[in-house]
Amino acid sequence: MRLIATADLHYNHRRSKPIAIDLIHRINQAGGDILLLIGDTAVADGDLLEECLSLFTFNGPRLFLCGNHELWTRNPDSHHLFTHDLPRRIRAIGWHWLEEAPFIAGHSAIVGTIGWYDYAFASPRLAIPKRFYAAKQSPAAARYLKHFDLLGDESDIPESAASVMARWNDGKFIHLQRTDEDFLEECLVRLSAQLEAVRAIPNVIAATHCLPFAELLPPSHSEQWDFSKAYLGSPRLGELLLQHRNVSSAICGHSHFPTQAQVGHIHAVNIGSGYGWKTFLELDLPD
Repeated sequence: MRLIATADLHYNHRRSKPIAIDLIHRINQAGGDILLLIGDTAVADGDLLEECLSLFTFNGPRLFLCGNHELWTRNPDSHHLFTHDLPRRIRAIGWHWLEEAPFIAGHSAIVGTIGWYDYAFASPRLAIPKRFYAAKQSPAAARYLKHFDLLGDESDIPESAASVMARWNDGKFIHLQRTDEDFLEECLVRLSAQLEAVRAIPNVIAATHCLPFAELLPPSHSEQWDFSKAYLGSPRLGELLLQHRNVSSAICGHSHFPTQAQVGHIHAVNIGSGYGWKTFLELDLPD
């Protein structure tokens, strides 16, 4: 039984769309038994998400996880979009909404969640105070945007952080109506319930859009790039997975950086698709 998984199609992005279409054609030709999309397929506003999913001619079960870009919306409540509108739309076109229920086939199961971030992966070399990560803008960006309440008296902003100019656009386009930490906790509760439900299944694949392990982080680069590490995932996801000995693999996307690592008993893989390149993973599962 062969699983085909990909992530970060970004079908709504002008540069990414033709490459995504090409990858979908390649997946359609590859065969396989189960198809898994691990987030950032397309934004939810409009019908581009359904348009993208309709291009798959895959005959087997099709599993869907959303990423942060599905939550980018003009709607004032991204959380309602995530918990009500998206599940309804995905199920209506015949896909399995993996966020709420595992998929079981023979001796294997697939569990999944968008995951989320709690700034635990923030770059220590930048030494940016946490309030800036919560606001999704660096100190220099806050100064440029005249968010002086965020800057405060600047006494806790070290020189290494003061000049960093960066923003994370989830702050502009996602409206969760709760903190990032609270949303992550909700995701962990759902993932934990799925893992308990498949405790008797000998082989479990865990899919998360956000990164579950620091070992999957991209290498240090520019200050702007390193600022974004705070939003790539949380070690709490990996800690939960490691509590379950039947989890053999963890697959994620989100960072656009392909890598893999052995973390305890889990083989962890970041698929690594980006705006200008796409790839997919094939994984053989026991029947």
